[in-house]
Amino acid sequence: MSEFEKIEGLTEEEQLDFEAELQEGYADIEDKYAVDTQQGFENVLVVDNIPVIDEGKKQKLVDRLRQLFAKAGAPIEEDDISMPWDDKAATNKGFIFLTYPDAQQAENALRALDGASFGKSTLYVNRFGDIERYANLPVGEGELPTGWREKAFVEKDHLRSWLGDSAGRDQYLTFRDTDVAIWWNGRNGNAEPVKVDGKPLKNSKWGELYLQWSPLGTYLTSLHRVGVALWSGPKLDGPIGVNVLRFTHPGVRLIQYSPCENYLVTWSEDPLENFENHPNAALRETFGPEDEGNVFVVWDIKAQRVLRTFPPEKPVQGEDGPQQMPWPLFKWSPDDAYIAKVNVGTGISVYELPGMGLLDKKSIKIEGVQNFEWCPMSDKDFAARKAGKGKECSFVFWTPEAQNQPARVSIMSIPSRNILRAKNLFNVTDCKFYWQNQGDYLCVKVDRHARKAKSKKATFCNLELFRVREKDYPVEVIEFKDYVPQFAWEPQGNRFAIVSSNDPNYGQGIPGVVVKYNIDFYQLDQKKGDFIAIKHLDGKIANTLVWSPRGRHIALATIGSSQKFDVEFWDLDFVVDERRETSEPGANVTMLASGEHYGITDIAWDPSGRYLATSASAWRQTPEPGYCIWDFKGQQLVHQPQDRFKQFLWRNRPATLLSKDQIKKVRKELKEYSRTFDEEDAAEENRGSAEKLAQRQRDISEWNAWRSRNNKKLSERRSELGKEKKVPIVNHQDDEKVEEIVEELIDETEEVVVG
Repeated sequence: MSEFEKIEGLTEEEQLDFEAELQEGYADIEDKYAVDTQQGFENVLVVDNIPVIDEGKKQKLVDRLRQLFAKAGAPIEEDDISMPWDDKAATNKGFIFLTYPDAQQAENALRALDGASFGKSTLYVNRFGDIERYANLPVGEGELPTGWREKAFVEKDHLRSWLGDSAGRDQYLTFRDTDVAIWWNGRNGNAEPVKVDGKPLKNSKWGELYLQWSPLGTYLTSLHRVGVALWSGPKLDGPIGVNVLRFTHPGVRLIQYSPCENYLVTWSEDPLENFENHPNAALRETFGPEDEGNVFVVWDIKAQRVLRTFPPEKPVQGEDGPQQMPWPLFKWSPDDAYIAKVNVGTGISVYELPGMGLLDKKSIKIEGVQNFEWCPMSDKDFAARKAGKGKECSFVFWTPEAQNQPARVSIMSIPSRNILRAKNLFNVTDCKFYWQNQGDYLCVKVDRHARKAKSKKATFCNLELFRVREKDYPVEVIEFKDYVPQFAWEPQGNRFAIVSSNDPNYGQGIPGVVVKYNIDFYQLDQKKGDFIAIKHLDGKIANTLVWSPRGRHIALATIGSSQKFDVEFWDLDFVVDERRETSEPGANVTMLASGEHYGITDIAWDPSGRYLATSASAWRQTPEPGYCIWDFKGQQLVHQPQDRFKQFLWRNRPATLLSKDQIKKVRKELKEYSRTFDEEDAAEENRGSAEKLAQRQRDISEWNAWRSRNNKKLSERRSELGKEKKVPIVNHQDDEKVEEIVEELIDETEEVVVG
């Protein structure tokens, strides 16, 4: 008997029950064999709002789109672009399909291309699987899907509000035990806590591991065991997602910002796990199965999304065994366009941002490469880049000697990969790179060993000085018979300073032995075009150089010694009388002052170059933790010994918004501004004196009131005991004794001795 014959013999109620059972059976079959719209199409994107054109403009449109995609960091081959066509209208349908090699590249392209401008149009990008899923949402007209809710707009605070301080003060952070405080650095070292709603700004969540300011001072970064938090705005606090950005990375220990604060790298020694079934939703949403085992994470800060993760680096074998992992391992280009890392011995991998795809889809093969550094960009370079006339980025790298081939230092431009300059080197142990902050000069410090020496340990040094702004990158070589542990360029200038030593105790680590160093200053001779020595300081104990960010002033400090803790302040352009100013190089190099900070471990200038902070961190087993603040002349303004003190950090500042003409105008009218500043300084001093006097008067009034109360109680007590006796209030001011000393000449004798 067929199913239809069975139905005909049933009552109406029985027929309805039978049909319901069939529907349930069909639903089970549909669920079992349902097609997942995401499966198999994870690497396919749909780009909408494409201009509608005819056949004759099709190729031109595809070429322009590919240029846009490549510029945004999501390059794609022409064969991977599918453009649906309307045969009746002989035009395209206004959208295209993009097929990327894998889902990760498709995700990167989605973030980079969605909302991009294309002529007068704005492109809208979606995953292929999302189109079908959103089209079949079971909701009525004007309704949101179940579980969705409309978020209210929350206006963010100004991220650089601290720059609007009327007194132009800088901020600094102190970290003691678990307490973190932020201060305004006032005149003469007067500190005022940063306040929010009238209360000092503090947050108990900041002191878990350590803290770090972003390069432009926008974010305060706190590290925690579960990840990183970025705090911003005038309160450096607030609702999550508004003034606080969170980046989940379990066990994070190191972080590194990009120069323009667009991206962030985090590192943990604990590899990422497979978080697909993890109870923490943040981990499930942030990382996928493809991230398992990786330790480096590259983030987009504003989007709060992972751009890419990387596995741990294989340890490099040195003469004394495996070398410690260098940090930072990833290095950013100055314009945030690229991030690169060296694959020691094989090449350099350059990734385009934000897509994180390899430049030209392959690493730069450089046999034997050891290290590299990006060239900084000057203010002129950034201005030219905005005008569309900027030059390419570039970096310097070096390769050691191998098979009768000399060692070589080379400068390469990116993305063209052209070699701009190369220099052969011999008997090389190691190379270190020092760029001047405007990218005008490059110093390659070449540690060298004797030609026939069995050991490759460096015994002397060469400085290879490249003048990058001149034609053909001329190179000057300065040879030193001594070892040079430190080198530092003057910011914004053409001078540099070095620390050298020929002390046989250097590097021995003998307790109680003080190592002697030599300090040398060099300056570019504009007439000859060479660097010449302008000052030599012999037999110094200072081993650390720190230039003021404004140039001219430099601090010399002794760090790491168990006996000496000196700090010296030098001015390279000190002039007593402008009428007697001399043009002789080095004649104006003068030590302004010297001081001592017992147990010093760190030293840093504030962004203005007016104040210097020295600190002693308990993390480095210093005998006396705490910090000091000095002015640029070497006068100690603040001395704060604090038990369990950990960090002192000046808040960074972005580049000035003033044009060169405005800066020249300010310097020209500086005397007028100086009068205003002098008046403000005098008012501040008077206000301070008035406050001290008022405080003293309050203290005296409180003392007199307390004494009167106690005298009254004493009198009442005596009355109760029948021994009433008035206790006079003694005014010690009336008992003041005045002594007068009178000198009287009694006799005067003059004696003449004849020889």
